[in-house]
Amino acid sequence: MDRSLVSVRAALVLLLAALAGVTAGLLSVLAGEGAAGGLLAGLAATGGALPVFNQVIAPDPGRPGPASRETRAKGGQARG
Repeated sequence: MDRSLVSVRAALVLLLAALAGVTAGLLSVLAGEGAAGGLLAGLAATGGALPVFNQVIAPDPGRPGPASRETRAKGGQARG
């Protein structure tokens, strides 16, 4: 079994989103919002951070990205 279950990029995106959520939740609790408010703030921050980190972190060099799939579907010609 040579393949990993999760790619390094996916693990990094999830880790950074989780860190952003924990940080937002802790700051919310420290600001006096209570545990429930901190949990909701952390979950909202995690959900918001996922697409941001997914766009910011470069894709794996061995995997084709969405642009290359579109290029193949259009016959190999990239349009600008």
